[in-house]
Amino acid sequence: MIDKATIARIMDAANIVEVVSEFVTLRRSGANYKGLCPFHNEKTPSFVVTPSRNTCHCFGCGKGGNPVNFIMEHEQMTYPEALRWLANKYHIEIQERELSQEEREAENDRESMFIVNERAAKYFEDILHNNVDGLAIGMQYLRSRGFRDDIIRKFRIGYDLQQVDALPNQLLKEGFKEKYLLQNPETGVGVGLCYKSDRDGKLIDRFAGRVVFPWFSLSGKVVGFNARKLDSATKGVQQKYVNSPASNIYQKERELYGIHLAKKAIAQENNVFVVEGQTDVISMHQCGIENVVAGSGTAFSVHQTRTLRRFTNNITLIYDNDTAGKHAAMERIDMMLPEGINVKLLFLPEGEDPDSFSRNHTAADFKRYIDENQKDCIMFKIDFLLKGVTDPIKRSAAINSIVKSLSLIPDQVVRATYIHDTAFRLGMSEQVIINQMNKMIRGEKDEKEKQEARQQQQGIPTPLQPATPMQRATHVEEMMVQMVVRFGERIIYRNLETEDGNTINLNVAQYIAYDLGQDALSFSVPLFNRILDEAVQHSTQKGFKAESYFLNHQDVEISKIANKLSIDRVQLSKSLQQDNSEDSLRERVVHLILDFRMDYVKHHLNELQLQMKQSKDFEEQMRLMKEIKDLQEIRNVLARKLGNDIIV
Repeated sequence: MIDKATIARIMDAANIVEVVSEFVTLRRSGANYKGLCPFHNEKTPSFVVTPSRNTCHCFGCGKGGNPVNFIMEHEQMTYPEALRWLANKYHIEIQERELSQEEREAENDRESMFIVNERAAKYFEDILHNNVDGLAIGMQYLRSRGFRDDIIRKFRIGYDLQQVDALPNQLLKEGFKEKYLLQNPETGVGVGLCYKSDRDGKLIDRFAGRVVFPWFSLSGKVVGFNARKLDSATKGVQQKYVNSPASNIYQKERELYGIHLAKKAIAQENNVFVVEGQTDVISMHQCGIENVVAGSGTAFSVHQTRTLRRFTNNITLIYDNDTAGKHAAMERIDMMLPEGINVKLLFLPEGEDPDSFSRNHTAADFKRYIDENQKDCIMFKIDFLLKGVTDPIKRSAAINSIVKSLSLIPDQVVRATYIHDTAFRLGMSEQVIINQMNKMIRGEKDEKEKQEARQQQQGIPTPLQPATPMQRATHVEEMMVQMVVRFGERIIYRNLETEDGNTINLNVAQYIAYDLGQDALSFSVPLFNRILDEAVQHSTQKGFKAESYFLNHQDVEISKIANKLSIDRVQLSKSLQQDNSEDSLRERVVHLILDFRMDYVKHHLNELQLQMKQSKDFEEQMRLMKEIKDLQEIRNVLARKLGNDIIV
């Protein structure tokens, strides 16, 4: 457990701009910062970081919060994990006792898996640098590939001994649990460093006798490994490379090799090079080019593309200059275009790959080659598909493929420019291309609607997100709780006389609680009632600030609500900003309470009128009519107080 004093130190030290900048490229916008939201796909930045409140918020998807909330959401961490992450970043020591067996079993599986992977990575590194076999076999191989020692350490490359029981024996000896060393496909628990022998059930090291490349998350945590058989041992071996199996912390279609080292360079260069292999990444770093990542194999996913879009819209795909490389490029083009990516292609000289090319050229030479030889993706597709094609049917199919790519470009201006250039290159009318493109778009839309209709007929449910507290609340409730969060401690009534002749002052939170309590009214959302109760409870404490208290609340849901309610959706000039003086706050609070009561009365009236329609009992109908009449009178009184016309 982390004590409250340490949590307070972490929260005081954590700077929201510094934390978010680890994962998102931010640009100053007035007093705030803006960037592309890391939680949903967007083309226009709507993710705002507010240093004055030490919070972030996306106006598109609503996610954000304080530094702890952000790390929890972005890295899929628990509250304690996020605190430890921030403590490590700001060099704050956390004193924690050794966990008991019961506590260790209750500890979050994800955290345990990260710990196992980190220990394994250190084990492989130690073998490579300090073991006789590691130096003679692993290090010799890496140096034969031309990798410098500093680069080997930078990427934390290691070597695994050929003894298949060495790693599992060591980890078990250190107290690591077997379930985390294995893989459970059903639960996703376990990192799969080992598997069990069919013969005697003993643990077998999955990566034995291989050079091991750790894969890291954006934040630098070891999520998995890729291990390679040495050149002398690859003859006749089908699996030259072995990956960690899928788990709760590693899905290869989501990971990018080198992203933790590349993210700052990508933002600075506003461009990223995507290569096919991890050795390509390593060699380019050694050459001096750091804005480079690789997927796992030739496949590349939408998730990986969206990860890169957090840092840049410009992606250059680097491939071998052969048929396989060109076909792989074709597949990635149509996957990246809908994400608003500006895709360029670079094909290296025949017989070269980024690994070999980097080792034989300086960074300046490599960049010069890129500038002179990279191609626009649509122009490449035109050249590649139509080169030497004279058959009308094949030419028509090629043109349709090109038009299909054009239809995927989301920006209308960019798409129009491409249509103009494509029409010129093909010697066709722009209108013909536009008509065919619109036909494709309509066809896809119709097919999607038919698919949804088929799913409904088959009873296949559409996944729905559970309603959040903010979605369940009425607008008036939101505004009232917003007043509590932002101004809960502010006095709005002074020297009110009590029944015993004394005088009291009432702040925003106290007055709202007092007024609603007169008629036993409450909010429809339990968390809103808790926020009001805590604001009343703490508002008399010296130095209490409601906004700071709720933004840094240990209940993650409360801090998220506070973050959303504390955000100014529009940055107004000083002359247009809302007056927050005592008189103005009092007037707004009173008006909101009247609105809340009006909403309550209208809702109750609707319920009574529905009961009237359904009732067949005369006495019950008379009772309901009287209740309806009384409520209508209350509604009219409220309407007069709100300055509205009396409702008949």
